[in-house]
Amino acid sequence: MTSGAEEAWFDKEAGHLVRPYAITNGRTGPARPGFALITLVVTADPRVDLSRLAPEPATILDLCRERPLAVAEIAAQLDLPVSVVKVLLDDLSQAQLILTRAPVELAEAPDIALIQAVIEGVRRL
Repeated sequence: MTSGAEEAWFDKEAGHLVRPYAITNGRTGPARPGFALITLVVTADPRVDLSRLAPEPATILDLCRERPLAVAEIAAQLDLPVSVVKVLLDDLSQAQLILTRAPVELAEAPDIALIQAVIEGVRRL
């Protein structure tokens, strides 16, 4: 059952009535770059008290307690634009409430020719 206050901020047909800039306090992007769509996020301490947090950051921490989620998955779960989620994640990261793992840079990935050479060498054994 929903409370009267919750009903005032949510319309099943229109969705959330709070604008994204209100959720991010007017910020349009994270302070630091590094949140790609496939960046994995996990709650740093699963026992953190969520009662003092705004609903969106609290939901993010709750979603990421059990297993790491990608930024895109978090945005989909919250039904918020990715840009808004990145700002919220930046805030949580600065507060040291989440841990992130950025995707492997292409330059760090092993060379495909090397992998094929290793496979061919193993097949010859």
